[in-house]
Amino acid sequence: MVSSGGFWILVWYGILLLGIVGLWASLSGGKRLHWRNLDELLRAIGTMMVSGGMLLLLYGVLPHVATGLLGLALGVFVAAFVAGQNLPDPLPEDADEEDELHPALRHSGPQPVIHGRDFASDSDTAGAGSRSASDSGGNS
Repeated sequence: MVSSGGFWILVWYGILLLGIVGLWASLSGGKRLHWRNLDELLRAIGTMMVSGGMLLLLYGVLPHVATGLLGLALGVFVAAFVAGQNLPDPLPEDADEEDELHPALRHSGPQPVIHGRDFASDSDTAGAGSRSASDSGGNS
């Protein structure tokens, strides 16, 4: 057993709290995202399973259940990774982008101007090949 078990118990309770908050956030945001956040939901469940397993191990009760929880959590994290790799497009093709964005994420202010270059009206799509020597910062 770890001599500073009280510290680690507090740490794992904090991680459990993070998992609960993550689960709440993924469930509350799921409706807005049309339930395309399965990876988020699985990560929150995996976090709660890991912290529950570690707390059981630290308390020294039900070690076989704790080990099983940790093994299941590994599977849940792998499933979250796979679900995150197979995410659909963020918006359907016929949807308006402004309708899907949270109001705080909608860009309504002026467009950025960086180093004298106006990106809102910039139609240069050639990339780095069209940069001049003064843009690249070199002394050539």
